[in-house]
Amino acid sequence: MQKVAGLLFISIFTVAVLSFSKADKEKINWVSVTEMNELYSKNPKPILLDVYTDWCGWCKEMDRTTYKNDKVVKYINEHYYAVRLNAESREKVIFNNKQYASYELAQFLLFNRLEFPTTVFMAAIDAQPAPLAGYLRPKEMEAPLKFFGEGAHKTTTFVEFNKSMKTEW
Repeated sequence: MQKVAGLLFISIFTVAVLSFSKADKEKINWVSVTEMNELYSKNPKPILLDVYTDWCGWCKEMDRTTYKNDKVVKYINEHYYAVRLNAESREKVIFNNKQYASYELAQFLLFNRLEFPTTVFMAAIDAQPAPLAGYLRPKEMEAPLKFFGEGAHKTTTFVEFNKSMKTEW
């Protein structure tokens, strides 16, 4: 009888613990350049490119912090195609119908100013890249994410948008 009661207790305890455990956190839906091209052709929306290198400590820190922030993750997933680009890779990619080695695409996107990490915002696949170099905290990502994500770039400058934007993060 004690064994049955013990098993019953363990079963109930396990179910209770599992039912109250935190659900998996949402993650950024990173896609490859190839996947982004396919998705963009069917449903255009702004593009965010995380340009990094394997040796970059601040890139890893941004992955560990900013790109795990709930508000950043949710906003990027809803408004952007998010692409990771290794700036030192020799892998061939096609971006906006042009073939590049990944490092050549990084040079194009960053205007040959190779600083890491750099977050590149693009309103459209054929728009001029807007690179923002350095480690960005979630609160520093809010304005540029919303500037392109909400289409404000069509009607105002970033400076004016930033002055009038009410920060929420």
